[in-house]
Amino acid sequence: MEKAKKRLELNSDESETVSRVAIPALQIGKSSFYDAFALRGIRVERVEPGVVICSFKDRDGNLANGAIANLVDIVGGSLAFIPGLPMNVSVDISVSYVSTAKVHDELEITSRVLGRTGGYCGTIVTFRNKSTGEIIAEGRHSLFRSNAGPVPKL
Repeated sequence: MEKAKKRLELNSDESETVSRVAIPALQIGKSSFYDAFALRGIRVERVEPGVVICSFKDRDGNLANGAIANLVDIVGGSLAFIPGLPMNVSVDISVSYVSTAKVHDELEITSRVLGRTGGYCGTIVTFRNKSTGEIIAEGRHSLFRSNAGPVPKL
């Protein structure tokens, strides 16, 4: 832990630069980047003790792009995870939206590791309509883990 703290310490120039960074507070009624991109179309329908019911559809009744992007993050991240090693952080996510799916369509989500080098891992996640075989979206996810140590053969 001390090693991590030491690496994160700022010198006086860095400290001065950071002190000038202005991050505007989120204003009520305005969207943050996360709201505008990743959560687009995801709506909380109902909240009960211990239960949150969400809708993952856009105005046209299609599966929201934000829901697909979140699934790329979750599925890609689960592939990169190696038990006993630190968690990975997302470095880059890109999603190609090829078609649309209705919320109740059954989707087949397949994923695989494209490669690993040290603490870096690249994954790909593909969404297909299970009944038609049509590709709905394809996402690529890059992740990094510091203090990688040796990567076990899978």
